Amino acid sequence: MGYLFIVLSAVLVNNVVFVRILGMCPFMGTSKKLETAIGMGLATTFVLTLGSGASYLIDHYLLVPFDLTYLRALAFIVVIAAIVQLTELIIHKVSPLLYQVLGIYLPLITTNCAVLGIPLLSAELSYDLLESLLFGFGSSVGFTFALILFAGLRERMDGADVPLALRGVPIIMMTAGFMSLAFMGFAGLDRFHH
Repeated sequence: MGYLFIVLSAVLVNNVVFVRILGMCPFMGTSKKLETAIGMGLATTFVLTLGSGASYLIDHYLLVPFDLTYLRALAFIVVIAAIVQLTELIIHKVSPLLYQVLGIYLPLITTNCAVLGIPLLSAELSYDLLESLLFGFGSSVGFTFALILFAGLRERMDGADVPLALRGVPIIMMTAGFMSLAFMGFAGLDRFHH
């Protein structure tokens, strides 16, 4: 049951975008169209889940035993960059169209602060390998969920009669803020399993 709560907490209670405010660059950049949001979400899910597991292994079997934890951020960045390169190669081979649609955002997954922040949080919370994988997966599902919800709203806003002063960035930022408030309504839900 504890594993389920790790995932639910990462998706809803501590949503990486709306509560932790991580990954805002790709969130804003790839949420214009639903197809792009889904593709970016799936790529980020793959990278973040693998990155969390690989970061745990490097931290647990290399950095901690040799008292090199001060290199944690650097080591995690290198691991994540390698996983992003692998993901980019896979997407380019499997779906050239998605590769073209994601464009510059695919290599920018490396600089997505959520992709680095989640493995660092996982290490700070002393999660084991399975918990790290679940936390990474849950966080990336939360990221994907936020992207898809926001992309759907942005597509609807394009056809809406928005007052001139609020068109463009203002209405987008206000909508993101309201969604963040809605997700904060899940606060405390993760404490019920204790």
